[in-house]
Amino acid sequence: MSKAKPKPTAPASSPASSKNKGKGKADEAAGIKVVARNRRARFEYDLLEKIEAGLVLTGTEVKSLRNGKANLEDSYAMLDREELWLHGADIPEYLQANRMNHKPKRSRKLLLHRREINRLASKTAERGLTIVPLSIYFKNGIAKVEIAVARGRKLYDKRQALKEQDAKRDIDRALRRG
Repeated sequence: MSKAKPKPTAPASSPASSKNKGKGKADEAAGIKVVARNRRARFEYDLLEKIEAGLVLTGTEVKSLRNGKANLEDSYAMLDREELWLHGADIPEYLQANRMNHKPKRSRKLLLHRREINRLASKTAERGLTIVPLSIYFKNGIAKVEIAVARGRKLYDKRQALKEQDAKRDIDRALRRG
């Protein structure tokens, strides 16, 4: 009886591996797949503290997220009866689902430890602070949302941020050209 030799498999870093296409090295190492980013939040708010939270989702919501469909524009998190809820996040209906589909704009519960919720409650009790979602992603197959305690920027702060970005871009261009 001869033993069958196992077939050689391509290492994960080889070009033959289609699993790693389109991922950054840091995300790939951490097992993170970003579904949606709230790019507007970084412009509209000064981010004070970032926290990772779990999401309570239905099956069709998870499938829709795995297809890369979500929108965090105009979404925010709010405390309600000592629980943190995500409002205004749009996860479109899953196309292959039938009448058991979810509501796209429904409020979703965020999963945090009690001490984290209490800390967020004390921070948002301050005037002018709010909780905004920054991104939704899958970490090792589990849906997570990155939230931040943030303070709204005034118009002149936004203008100043744009000027700083332009100056930095000009410096980078000049350095690249030599």
